Amino acid sequence: MSELIFEKHSRSEADWLPEPGAAEEKILERIPKQFWRKKSPKFPSVSELDVVRHFTELSQKNFCVDTHFYPLGSCTMKYNPKALDAIASLSSYSLIHPYQDIEDSQGALKVLYQTQRYLSEITGMDEFTLQPAAGAHGEFCGLLIVGAYHRSKNEHKKKVLIPDSAHGTNPASATLCGYEVVQVKTNAKGHVDLADLKSKLNEDSACIMMTNPSTLGLFEDEILEIAQAAHKVDALVYYDGANMNALLGICRPGDMGFDIVHLNLHKTFAVPHGSGGPGSGPVGVKKNLISFLPKPRILMEGDTYVFEEKAPQSVGKLRTFYGNFGAIIRSYAYIKALGAEGLKAVSENAILNANYLRVKLRDFYDIPYDSICMHEFIMAATRQKKKGVRALDIAKRLLDFGVHAPTVYFPLVVEEAMMVEPTETESRETLDTFVEILKKIEKEIEENPQKVLEAPHTTPVNRIDEVRAARQPDLRYSEVRQTPNS
Repeated sequence: MSELIFEKHSRSEADWLPEPGAAEEKILERIPKQFWRKKSPKFPSVSELDVVRHFTELSQKNFCVDTHFYPLGSCTMKYNPKALDAIASLSSYSLIHPYQDIEDSQGALKVLYQTQRYLSEITGMDEFTLQPAAGAHGEFCGLLIVGAYHRSKNEHKKKVLIPDSAHGTNPASATLCGYEVVQVKTNAKGHVDLADLKSKLNEDSACIMMTNPSTLGLFEDEILEIAQAAHKVDALVYYDGANMNALLGICRPGDMGFDIVHLNLHKTFAVPHGSGGPGSGPVGVKKNLISFLPKPRILMEGDTYVFEEKAPQSVGKLRTFYGNFGAIIRSYAYIKALGAEGLKAVSENAILNANYLRVKLRDFYDIPYDSICMHEFIMAATRQKKKGVRALDIAKRLLDFGVHAPTVYFPLVVEEAMMVEPTETESRETLDTFVEILKKIEKEIEENPQKVLEAPHTTPVNRIDEVRAARQPDLRYSEVRQTPNS
C-alpha cells in the first residue's frame, strides 16, 4: 500500500529540522523577524534511496504513452521520439535566457523563425506566430484576430458558427471573446449540413470554426463550398488544428479556404503532453490578416533576426516572452528529421491504422459512420447499452488489460460514443491486441456483465465517483482504496 512522501519520515514532528548553527544564525539576523516562520516546515526526512523508490513506484502506477497503448481520440497521443528530448536539452537551448540581448540570441531566433516558415508551408498560411501556449490559447488568439479584422473595416459582427460536433473549446473560446455561438447541424453522413450552414450565415457572421477532418474522423468533402459561402458574407474561416495529424503532406487548410489556423505542436508535432502542459498552439494566417498577429513578431532584416514592435493593428502580446521554447525546439527537430516525405508518411500511416481498426471492430461494436475515415473513427456501445453495459464501463474494463480508454461520450452527436485514434506510431501487433481485448470484453458482456460493470479490478484505485473526485480530490491512496465505488 502506497504512502505519501510526508508519511515516510523517520523523525518525530518535533524534530523535522535540526537546530540552526552559527552560520544559519548569522543569516537569520539579516532577515526581518516578520518574515520568520512560526514553525519549522514539515519536510520529510528520508534517504535518497527511499525517495527514488517512492517516486519510481508512483510512476509505475501511471498510464502513459511510454508504457501503454493510448488510443485517446482527438488527442493524438503518439509516441514522442526521445531524440527530440535530447536536442531540446542541449545547453545552447536549455540554458538560454529570454532576457539575453538579441545579438546573443540569433541562433534561437533563427530556429523560431524557420519553424514559422515550415508551419506556414505545411498549412498553406502566409505567416505564423508561436506565442500561444496551447490549442485553446490559439483559438483565443485566432478569435481576437477575427475581431480586429472586422473592426478595421468598421464592422461589429456578433456571431460565430460552430458545428455541433466541434471541440468544446471552440464555443468556449468564442463566448470568452464576446461572440454569440450559432450551432450548425451534422447531416446523416456525419458532415457539416451545408443547407443548415447557409441558412444561418448572414452579414452578422464573424467566422465559422471548423476542423477538417471533423471530430467524427471524416473529411469534410464540401469544405470549398463552405468556405466560399462564408467569404460571401465576409466571414472568416477558422481551422482548429487538433486533427492536423491526418493531413500532413496530403492537403493544406490554406488551400481549402481557411483564413486562420491554429496547430497543436503537442499533438501533431511530437511534443509530450498531458496534465495541462507543456502545450504550444501556434496560429497562422493568410496575408490579409498578418498585421493583426500578436506582437512582437520575429522578422529577418538582412542576416539578422529582430522583433517587430511597431504593429498598430496587432491584437497585442499574448504571453510572456515568445512561446513555449522547449516545445518549439522539439517540433522544429521533428519537422527537420522527417522532411516532406516523412511528414506525409505520418498521416498516411495514421489513416491506415484507424481504418484497420474500424474494419476489424465493425462486427462487435456499432460504427455510426462506417465509411473510410481519416486518422480516427467513432464506434458506439449502443448494442452493449441494451445489455446494461455502457461506454464508460467498457472504458474502465480496458484499464485492466493495460490499455488506456478511448475518448468516451464525445462527440456529443453520437450516443455512447467511443472515439478511437491509434496514431501512426503503433504497430500492427498492438492494434491486433487491442482488437482481441475489445472482443474479449464483448464476450464478457454476454457471459458475465458484472465483471465489466465493476471494472477496473487491477488499478491502484477502484472506480470512483468522478465528479466528486474532481471537486473533492483526496490524494491519500489508502483512504481511497478502502472506500471503493464511493
